[in-house]
Amino acid sequence: MALYFSEKCRLCRNAGEKLFLKGERCFTKCPIDKKGAVAPGQHGAKRRRKVSDFGLRLKEKQKLKRIYGISEAELKKYFGQARKVREATGEAMLQILESRLDNLVYRLGFVPSRRSARQLVSHGHVRVDGKAVNIPSYRVKPEQVISMDEKALSMTLVKSMLDKKDVSLPDWLERKAAVGKLAALPGRNKIDTNINEQLVVEYYSR
Repeated sequence: MALYFSEKCRLCRNAGEKLFLKGERCFTKCPIDKKGAVAPGQHGAKRRRKVSDFGLRLKEKQKLKRIYGISEAELKKYFGQARKVREATGEAMLQILESRLDNLVYRLGFVPSRRSARQLVSHGHVRVDGKAVNIPSYRVKPEQVISMDEKALSMTLVKSMLDKKDVSLPDWLERKAAVGKLAALPGRNKIDTNINEQLVVEYYSR
């Protein structure tokens, strides 16, 4: 699991946009909503400069890592895997990221953030086809069923999410109560992550 010791809000301000790293708090207590996307640091508002082509690609790569909470080594590995399939490399890379177990626990609305999802998986509270899986990067296949154990279902964080009535899931996921599944791998037009994956591909292809 990737570890980020910087304050999550600083990562968003450095990216210049919301990355939704804190779940629901991003909608209620976000500094960007109050002050705009000011870069962190004493002179953050003054140090915005024209970014080079390499800088743009690097920034997009860093943003992708932070959104999904993965390490450089993991992202580089996913890029290598994506290059070996028939689909466009960028789309294939996003499909790999979206099929991670921690991402799907978050996408299915069991927890408010990917960070919470990683903790839930790492502590052994998530089941795939009835078997406990404690690896956040586990690749879920279409039609596999994701559920949680009794201890997870009794957690306040999980219960509050499951009690929500206005949950809107992507159409490539299915959920009934506390059980969900990956119906199919999503196409790029169905992945709502605000990322220019082509810049990431160009970064690693240089």
